Amino acid sequence: MNTDFRTGFIAIVGRPNVGKSTLLNALVGQKVSITSRKPQTTRHRIIGIHSDDAAQFIFVDTPGFQMEHKSALNRVMNKSVTDTLSNVDVVLFVIEASHFDPRDARVMKLLPDSRPVILVINKIDTLQEKSELLPFIERMAKAFPFAEIVPVTAEHGKIEALPKAIRAYLPEGPPMYDPDNITDRSERFLAAEIIREKIFRLLGEEVPYQTSVMIEQFTLEGNLRRIHASVIVDKAGQKAILIGKGGEKMKAISTQARKDMETLFGSKVYLEVWVKIKSGWADDERAVKSLGYGDA
Repeated sequence: MNTDFRTGFIAIVGRPNVGKSTLLNALVGQKVSITSRKPQTTRHRIIGIHSDDAAQFIFVDTPGFQMEHKSALNRVMNKSVTDTLSNVDVVLFVIEASHFDPRDARVMKLLPDSRPVILVINKIDTLQEKSELLPFIERMAKAFPFAEIVPVTAEHGKIEALPKAIRAYLPEGPPMYDPDNITDRSERFLAAEIIREKIFRLLGEEVPYQTSVMIEQFTLEGNLRRIHASVIVDKAGQKAILIGKGGEKMKAISTQARKDMETLFGSKVYLEVWVKIKSGWADDERAVKSLGYGDA
């Protein structure tokens, strides 16, 4: 092992929908965190691991800090963000290119002054005028004492400068995880997240925010993973929307989820998904915790 080997935890924070989960997947080199264009897609703290000859990067993707919808679920999600910031070696603060609004400013107020913070300016490919980038970087450099400022396009994997920038701030030490690991999360957890991603991608604005996914059964039979899952909704009307006319919507969700699981797990997957009504679950702190939110 490299005598100058470094290992550390890196938090990825930012307001909803700036591309944190896409960045995590690009840094790890494989999909470990779900993505969609809707805010609040990430609800859990997800760890993604990337190891090379010089370092082991342990990335912690946090939920986007919630400014509205003061439910028990969102309180738990916000606590996950603040807890993570106090227990890492480096913080990546992700914003969109040439876009900094009051929501970003509120997250910036949470940034610690006791550890290095790297500003990651994402989606630079969306800039109509590339000349806008340098003045924006200069403006952001005056707003907070960032250790580094690194422009990237996470969606297209253009992140080459970022790992090098991060490594300089990691403490020296041996790897904490097997170099082949890409996450500390179980296959059961990843299966639930994949189903939830398809709900976010295939349904309208409101229904995804009132849903959660529970894996009722996960068994391995040779090269087949047999998975039974329940989607928890708040109201009967949401159940009808999820199932769709003739069951077509749920069939599409299940089919896309199964294909992603087969790619991730490298095996055949038999997937069954049901929809259950649990009224008011997102506002019930006990129900939120029973569904796994707020876990490390």
